[in-house]
Amino acid sequence: MTPDHDAPIEFPIDGTLDLHQFAPDETRDVVTAYIDECLARKIYSLRIIHGKGIGVQREIVRSLLSRHPRVLSFHHESGAGSWGATVVDLIPE
Repeated sequence: MTPDHDAPIEFPIDGTLDLHQFAPDETRDVVTAYIDECLARKIYSLRIIHGKGIGVQREIVRSLLSRHPRVLSFHHESGAGSWGATVVDLIPE
């Protein structure tokens, strides 16, 4: 059986999204879809790992979160790796 390279890849929906495997141009769609799925599963505290790097994904994530209607607040994770992840609180329904 040959692998289907066009088949969707499933990721666990547990409140932590690691963006390292996504290109910056995919970030906005991935984060939006992840937020929607977390809301559907009643997960309201998220951790989005974007890495430190030069900050491209971090800025995309912040921009999206600042305009998303269901985001209550977001901040850099404190402690080790603080610039590599953003913690998000969503507004429950």
